[in-house]
Amino acid sequence: MSYLLSCCIYVWLILLPVRTSALNEEIEVLVLLPKNNSYIFSMPRVRPAIEYARMRLSADLYPGLNFTVHYDNSDCGNEALFSLVSRSCMKKPDLILGPVCEYAAAQVVRMASHWNIPVISAGALATGFSHKEKEYSHLTRIAPSYLKMGETFSALFEHFGWNKVLLIFEDDSEERNCYFTIEGVHSSLHVEGYKVDSVVIHKDHRVETDEIIKDIYKTEVVVMCAGGDTVRDIMLAAHRRRLTSGGYIFFNIELFNSSSYGDGSWRRGDKYDAEAKLAYSALNVVTLMRTAKAEFETFTTEVKKSIQRAGIGPDSANVNMFMEGFHDALLLYALALHEVVKNGFSKKDGVQITQSMRNRTFEGIAGQVSIDENGDRNGDFSVMAMTDTQSGTYEAVFNYFGVNQSFQEIPGFNTDRFTLRERPRPPSPEQPDQSCGLGVSAVTGIIVGALLGTALLMAFYFFRKNYRITIERRTQREECDIGKHRQLREDSIRSNFSAA
Repeated sequence: MSYLLSCCIYVWLILLPVRTSALNEEIEVLVLLPKNNSYIFSMPRVRPAIEYARMRLSADLYPGLNFTVHYDNSDCGNEALFSLVSRSCMKKPDLILGPVCEYAAAQVVRMASHWNIPVISAGALATGFSHKEKEYSHLTRIAPSYLKMGETFSALFEHFGWNKVLLIFEDDSEERNCYFTIEGVHSSLHVEGYKVDSVVIHKDHRVETDEIIKDIYKTEVVVMCAGGDTVRDIMLAAHRRRLTSGGYIFFNIELFNSSSYGDGSWRRGDKYDAEAKLAYSALNVVTLMRTAKAEFETFTTEVKKSIQRAGIGPDSANVNMFMEGFHDALLLYALALHEVVKNGFSKKDGVQITQSMRNRTFEGIAGQVSIDENGDRNGDFSVMAMTDTQSGTYEAVFNYFGVNQSFQEIPGFNTDRFTLRERPRPPSPEQPDQSCGLGVSAVTGIIVGALLGTALLMAFYFFRKNYRITIERRTQREECDIGKHRQLREDSIRSNFSAA
């Protein structure tokens, strides 16, 4: 009997790896994305990409892996945390996808880290999420962070020998995307010892291009993150002052929708289009590097069909990094889960699953994905430039690979475009200010006041002098008249007395 029991245990141990490698698991997934389609990472846009990955995993790679996906509205705010807490009252999820917006992600990741739940997001790109020792310990970022993009600029500065940069960004009081973007660039360049200055443009305020131009004169490289109209106003102002002739290097950051840069974002259909096209010939664009493969084309076609069926519209059907990222997030989780289960852990071991995602390279839907030791994706970026000045179209001129910090020049790359030439001097002021801090109008007022005061004093002096002469003459005349009158009275009295 004991021999039979031993044989059964032995057979069970032999079959155990086979059973666990089959990965028969029920996985509860909570997706936190905004329902509002004004976001390019809205739930209706990203959901088809996640469903595509779910079906692909269950059908081909891990047939025993069954994902039950719940979609809740993050609203890019507190609603994300409320959804997580409400859902967890019934059953805690095994995996959280999202949120994207920084302020929503911070709360959710803190709570998930406390509950030992892995979080994978194609957002939460701010520099602060790089510090994962405590509150963000369970976060994996499947899209390159702003700090990774900042490392691209550091490599550019070293490669081309630039030293000074002016960061211009548009800020708002809500999502602050450009603030977090430029923060990554500032952090990277500042650590390397480059001279960094910045200009903030408040979103609802008028762009003071004259003041911005004054700051451009003091730098070498200009890096902008702002709305299309704001960038256009700045480039037009710079072109009119002949700052786009090679004395300064101009960059615009556009991470999320690089396809829009193929048709000329300088075009507005107004009388300034021709001038704007000339100005944009000096503007370089930093964006995520895009790759094309057969599988990605199939993915793109299916996602576009789903988005159009949802009634969002054909203009909103472009596949972006968020759709790609959340597709790859589910794939990354499946790879990590398979590894930890094979090593004797379970889907509830969030720490082990999160650690298994790090230092991992795998093939994503659009190309190779490399996650570093901190749980952040290494970024591959492209620099695009206007290669056809007649049509005003943009093409990638070189690529930067974050995993090995290398450059790849593409046919059409011209090193002269990134070589600083002699910079024009700022215009001299019309009249030097010698007023010890007073404006010209103030000095003019003082001078005019002094002259008027002097004239009044002189007039008063002459009036007083003439008045004294007149009084003296009048007094002498009156004294003479009184004497004559007295003499007349005395003569009259004498004659009367004589008559008596």
